[in-house]
Amino acid sequence: MNLRILPPEEMIDAIVSIPISKSICNRLLVINALTPNAQPVDPVADCDDSRVLAQVLQALQNGATEVNTGNAGTATRFASAFIAANSSLGDKEITLECSERMRQRPIGPLVEALRSLGAKIEYLEEDGFPPLRITPQQLVGGEIEIDATISSQFISALMMVAPTMTNGLTIRLVGEAASRPYINMTAQLICRAGIDAEFERYTITIPHGTYQPADQTIEADWSAASYWYELAAIAAGFITIRDLQLPSLQGDSRCAEFFEMLGVTTSEPDDDDFDEPVNGLAISPSPEQFSRFEVDLSENPDLAQTFAVTCAMLGIPFHLRGLSTLRIKETDRLEAMRSQLDKFGLIVEIRNNSELVWNGERHPIFTIPVIETFGDHRMAMAFAPTAIFVPGIIILNAEVVEKSYPDYWQQLQNVGFQLDEVVLSDIAADTEIDPAALNPNQDNEPARNSAFPIG
Repeated sequence: MNLRILPPEEMIDAIVSIPISKSICNRLLVINALTPNAQPVDPVADCDDSRVLAQVLQALQNGATEVNTGNAGTATRFASAFIAANSSLGDKEITLECSERMRQRPIGPLVEALRSLGAKIEYLEEDGFPPLRITPQQLVGGEIEIDATISSQFISALMMVAPTMTNGLTIRLVGEAASRPYINMTAQLICRAGIDAEFERYTITIPHGTYQPADQTIEADWSAASYWYELAAIAAGFITIRDLQLPSLQGDSRCAEFFEMLGVTTSEPDDDDFDEPVNGLAISPSPEQFSRFEVDLSENPDLAQTFAVTCAMLGIPFHLRGLSTLRIKETDRLEAMRSQLDKFGLIVEIRNNSELVWNGERHPIFTIPVIETFGDHRMAMAFAPTAIFVPGIIILNAEVVEKSYPDYWQQLQNVGFQLDEVVLSDIAADTEIDPAALNPNQDNEPARNSAFPIG
């Protein structure tokens, strides 16, 4: 499905709903599956990652000897540890299959850590990558070292199965932890389930024990909220996001702090503005804006695309650091962002395989941007709001939002955007730029004017 997007005709003043946090949900699914007499997690986050993980865990508990995690990276990593350390699954070999893209995403550090604890895991194709053949058993545990700069999901996977190990587990982190807030989240959820998990700077200690049924309340997802912050920034709109909360278990809640630099404030909703009280947070435009946006996103890499596009639309030069893990996401997000921002005339530089830099350099553009999503949900959602400045932008394979935010396109329509499905063969002849179409003078003309160079 390819979508042409046109902006609202009036100023945005809306209430929106976002998914529950898939990061919290995925961790609760694993912890719950290891908890005797636990009630099922309900609801499960409405996204591919969580649906796949829930289905895989249920199939394993029902005796399956082959499961398929598809393109779900979280499900692949969490399920691998769950199988390897779960003797209740029986003394049998279990095959974990996955998509072609997942076969290119490394899992070696997690496998080697589990093997060092006694796990029986074989690579079925290339060493270091799924698919895998795993024989479940109870692991002795003890102490391991792991490279902390790799995906935090490897560390979280080990943490969640640590209580099943005879001697518990101590994890020594080598280097600064990537996405540290996700490790903190895992530790807090383990504690909530009755196990005393401790996380100091370089050491995680989790004793042997039995999980207890616990509160399964799941917060609204801050990563999803970031796209509405983006829209508030570039459209000068007023948006209330249901069920979003501060403080939060989620590291991406720093989104609110970072967007203050880009002219968006966060507050409690004013009940006088609604027929009935609304639980959530209200975001609104502010004239306060930094002239340059420089942040380290090593703890919040999923926000990188949102900030890069927001800055591009506002004409604010940026330097985003700490993005080394973006090379091995659904796509190479660094190159994907560089190439697609180029379609808006921005000359963006990738530095040190971990930084995106734009110092204001531009080149002319001659056609309406047609955005490649590369199978990445965050590419689609980050670029959709650019229709405010470039009406008629086209998002290819827009269905990728199913991975984390299936209702995203409907929510955009609800706040006034027009979405029209277009056929790929018709796109090339229909994207020549009309200079007058950029930044049109309409009722909701953005307060900030980002001028695009027209060839």
